[in-house]
Amino acid sequence: MDESQIKDEALQSVKASESAFVNRATVLELLNKLRASCNKTQKRFDFNTLNNEEYVDLTGLNKEAIRDICAGVEGHIRNTPVRDILTTVGIFFFKLKSGLSNTILSIIFGISKSSVRRAIATTRQTLKENFVPLNLGFNHISRQKVINQHTRQLARSLFVDEAGDSSRLILVLDGTYIYIQKSQNHHFQRRSYSMHKGRPLVKPMVIVTTSGHYMSVLGPYLSDGKNNDAKILNHIINTNVEDIKSYVHPGDIFVVDRGFRDSLQLLEDLGIQSKMPSFLPKGETQFQTEVANTSRLVTKIRWVVESANARLKRWKYLDRVLPNSQVPFIGDFVQIICAVCNKYLPPLSSSCSDDDRLAQHMLQLATQENSLKTEIEESNLDKSRAVWVPVSDTDLEDFPRLTEDILRTLTCGVYQLKLCPGYIQEHLEGDEDIRVHKERSGLIRVRLQSRHVSAKQYNLWIKFNNYEILGWYCKCRSGSRIVGMCAHCAAVIWYLGYGKHRFLGALGVRDWSEYVDDASVVPPTVDSSDSNSD
Repeated sequence: MDESQIKDEALQSVKASESAFVNRATVLELLNKLRASCNKTQKRFDFNTLNNEEYVDLTGLNKEAIRDICAGVEGHIRNTPVRDILTTVGIFFFKLKSGLSNTILSIIFGISKSSVRRAIATTRQTLKENFVPLNLGFNHISRQKVINQHTRQLARSLFVDEAGDSSRLILVLDGTYIYIQKSQNHHFQRRSYSMHKGRPLVKPMVIVTTSGHYMSVLGPYLSDGKNNDAKILNHIINTNVEDIKSYVHPGDIFVVDRGFRDSLQLLEDLGIQSKMPSFLPKGETQFQTEVANTSRLVTKIRWVVESANARLKRWKYLDRVLPNSQVPFIGDFVQIICAVCNKYLPPLSSSCSDDDRLAQHMLQLATQENSLKTEIEESNLDKSRAVWVPVSDTDLEDFPRLTEDILRTLTCGVYQLKLCPGYIQEHLEGDEDIRVHKERSGLIRVRLQSRHVSAKQYNLWIKFNNYEILGWYCKCRSGSRIVGMCAHCAAVIWYLGYGKHRFLGALGVRDWSEYVDDASVVPPTVDSSDSNSD
């Protein structure tokens, strides 16, 4: 060889024969060697080699669920030379779970981009026609089965048992958002632009039971002012989508948020009861205790639809900004995921033995007034400053030690407890302000920073003795309620009764602002003339 070329004398020295014979066995042997060599150098992604945890990470479903779906579509999806049914279904759920582009999927699976596109389209159409009707929609499950198996006892105790009618259906409704690209079609761009979110999107209407079981997902709808949650619900009822009027009976209960306020009259005309958090009256800065308590009963049940919407977004494809070419198929993707969740994933919330006790506790508290609020206002303790002195180490020795179970009983949930470390860490790092009353033992006042507005701080009061928490009151919007408590009161009680005894050092909430520049911090300028004279 000479610089990657065969030398002339080497070619001349090759002995040539006039004829050569290669039999069939030799040709097959050469082809088999070539095939084996290709298989060694380029391996395709194979779902048969994955374990159960890898199936969950890549597709959102376990191995058994994926194979069960494959068995159900076996007569509708055929094997091809480059992908079998398992690979076809796996590509579809891999796409939904990861949100990766078809180009990247073609590289991962070692097939062409058009083959990936066909696999996704075929699986989507097949599941929409044969899988979704069996696991989603008002016709996929009987009304009585929903009442018996998918209605949480807590919701039944709060809203139904007091009326003595166990045949009532309780549904929770809310719209979710699927973001899309800005369209060059001006009409569609205007109709799909949400002033609330400040970006283009479409809105599926999600209807779930109190256990988180998806009853139906309708839409998606446009997102302009003509398509708010109330108008979407009115459209669903007036057009009798999925024969909803036959499924829902007078006396049933819809749990909704404040965005459905314009639908309340229509629901009332149909005999359907609506449970909605109250609005803050004009000119008021705080809910009355009774109103705040009633709203807490509603939010205790309504959270499940927010978790149901969050479960949808775990499939990252629905959490991305989708191209407008996918708008016709968004409803199919959402319905398929909801149907899959119904069949293969556990419920978001289920009845437990403590539901009746918790419901009775909340209903009993809802009828009471906030005695500490009355005491603070009648004694003008919210305006008087002289009676409050800084706390000493001995002033809080009598504060009761609390367990996690007691804290959950006081807050009637866990949401406020999750916010406590963040509130307390900022409070301890800032100007800590805990004061005690000069004359009344077991009464403290705390000023806590708002987590939303830098210029806003809230005054709150906690009353206690050696054994228990006797009362709480905060000046925030919902701080007067006693069915649970606001996050500000919960943070102080959590820290004094639990956190400071368990977390001796940092609370585990890290401040990342040190890694980000702050344009508001400008070093003082130095006058060059002053420097020279010095």
